[in-house]
Amino acid sequence: MPLINSILNLINYSRLGEIEYFKKNPIEIQENQFKMLINRASGTYFGQKYFFNEIQDRNEFAARVPIHDYDDIKSYIHRLMKGEQNVLWNTETKWFAKSSGTTSDKSKFIPITNESLEDCHFRSGKDIFAIYVNNYPETNIFSGKTLTLGGSTSVNPLSENSYYGDLSAVLIQNLPFWTYFKRIPKPEIALMEEWEEKMQSMIEASINKNVTILVGVPSWFLVFLKRLMQKAGANNILEIWPNLKLFIYGGVNFLPYEEVYHSIIPSDKMMYLETYNASEGFFGIQDDLSSDDMLLMLDYGIYYEFLKLEDFNQGKTQTTMLEDVVVGENYAMIISTNGGLWRYLIGDTIT
Repeated sequence: MPLINSILNLINYSRLGEIEYFKKNPIEIQENQFKMLINRASGTYFGQKYFFNEIQDRNEFAARVPIHDYDDIKSYIHRLMKGEQNVLWNTETKWFAKSSGTTSDKSKFIPITNESLEDCHFRSGKDIFAIYVNNYPETNIFSGKTLTLGGSTSVNPLSENSYYGDLSAVLIQNLPFWTYFKRIPKPEIALMEEWEEKMQSMIEASINKNVTILVGVPSWFLVFLKRLMQKAGANNILEIWPNLKLFIYGGVNFLPYEEVYHSIIPSDKMMYLETYNASEGFFGIQDDLSSDDMLLMLDYGIYYEFLKLEDFNQGKTQTTMLEDVVVGENYAMIISTNGGLWRYLIGDTIT
């Protein structure tokens, strides 16, 4: 086992134990997450409106707080965007992840708190590598660089002390400096707004590097990789990055891209690891690459409820708790989070 992997396994020993614990005790962990969220937000405007301090259990929470979509909470978020605090969460909210649409009327601005950054989005990155190294202790992925490709990553001010951008921009702006020792490109390239300029700069920044890990959306990365091969005059990506071993992806179904990825990265040692994340939170990690299933991450400051798809389509609102979920049945996912979303219908379905 490479030395760095041994060190990482020692560092991650307790965290891997926590993950194994919530696999075996999912209801206990979700109950704890629920209580933490309610207690933290009881003094907020939203918590006082729905008398969080009187809520005794998850059933009472579901009975008292209605399911919300973005239009239902937009007025609260606008107050936060104007600088008001303690509206949805009890710590400062100054970052907002913009998703979908091109105008302020159509776009969603999802609040990002310090807790949702540290305990959800950043924790997920650590967990991905902890799980992967634990499963593949002989891997040499840390011998090279991690290349990350985000979307339109400009950051824009909302007020004197609040900002918005797509999720990748928010994460880049808040990443610890030390992560860039092993990560490319540099923030000034990653945050470029003009796509063509960004593509060219990323090619120049990575073409002569020892890249071992890719992180991003398969559709965007495919465009980049084809441009990279054209620039290098290469027949495949391994002629440029012979030590490439892992692609961590999410955002779209990989199946339509699988064949072309296998053709441009012709190696049976190349691994593809799926994640499930959104502006609203990070939800799942493919913890076993021999299976398409993903592990629902239960201790990221998110409390989950599920609404049967047939009930949702009929306008019913009776949700199912985690312990009553039936594997194979389609559900709409409803989340309450440490970002200040409460019984929020994110618009995704899971099975």
